[in-house]
Amino acid sequence: MLKIDIHTHILPKTWPNLREKYGYGGFVSLDHHKCGCARMMVDEQFFREIDHNCWDPKVRLDDCKKHHVDVQVLSTVPVMFNYWAKPKDTLDLSMYLNDHIAGIVNDHPKRFIGLGTLPMQSPDLAIKELERCMKIGLAGIQIGSHINEWNLDQKELFPIFEAAQDLAAAVFVHPWDMMAKEKMPKYWLPWLVGMPAESSLAICSMIFGGVLQRLPKLKIAFAHGGGSFPSTIGRIEHGFNVRPDLCAVDCSINPRDFLPQIYLDSLVHDELALKYLVDLMGPDNIALGTDYPFPLGELAPGKLIENSQFSDDIKEKLLHGSALKWLGLSKEQFL
Repeated sequence: MLKIDIHTHILPKTWPNLREKYGYGGFVSLDHHKCGCARMMVDEQFFREIDHNCWDPKVRLDDCKKHHVDVQVLSTVPVMFNYWAKPKDTLDLSMYLNDHIAGIVNDHPKRFIGLGTLPMQSPDLAIKELERCMKIGLAGIQIGSHINEWNLDQKELFPIFEAAQDLAAAVFVHPWDMMAKEKMPKYWLPWLVGMPAESSLAICSMIFGGVLQRLPKLKIAFAHGGGSFPSTIGRIEHGFNVRPDLCAVDCSINPRDFLPQIYLDSLVHDELALKYLVDLMGPDNIALGTDYPFPLGELAPGKLIENSQFSDDIKEKLLHGSALKWLGLSKEQFL
């Protein structure tokens, strides 16, 4: 059974010294301190240790073979969004990262699909780079759950989503720069608590802000099973019903009615949670996603789906059917 992983991250092995290139700090660099390992550094501050599976396509393909993954959808690591930087610099780095991913896809067209990154803080530049992404063979874009102080309902961002719909570009929303992280200095809580909240923030913003109402053909997916949104849809709907004066100010349609427009990845780490997700959203809207190659992801890609009690028909949708539908691609392209 074909297996497509819509949620994986990749970096180039090297890139220019961005502090020197742009004239200010805050950017990520890689310190290849030993063979097959590198430290991601933000100026002099350690961010994360990564291995060669984060930059070496051959290592990724070996891992894919081990876990019977046929295709990976590649996107950058969210810390590389750099929405805080000067727009022209974010654009320049985005183009570098996007060309890198497009090159890997071009080298292995049956094994990889690419998503680009954009300077979302400058919608005009973002749209131009989105158009270029589609011309160089990428299938869409990955964006953050918010853009600096903007939630995804911000009116300035709407033209980007409109352009994505017009171009039939897939949009993958990934949590980043987690809310209230200053209250969560211990226990990895920004990743365990903040990330699920960020995804719910993004989904609710697009629903209540009327973005999904105005763009019914936008192909949008959210990471980590939609975070805390699926488990709180009852509360969200109830709030809409009892306080329309607060919730329905920009969109008068019940939030639950938008579920058929939303795709989620399967990264929930729990059999009961996955069953609930499929019951809530339908199998056509859930696609395998693992967060490869990071440890908070599914370490045996597809195992949760394959070991489930779902029928083969549903497993087929979760393992590749929904991904192809979201991406607008055909199964034959990868056989």
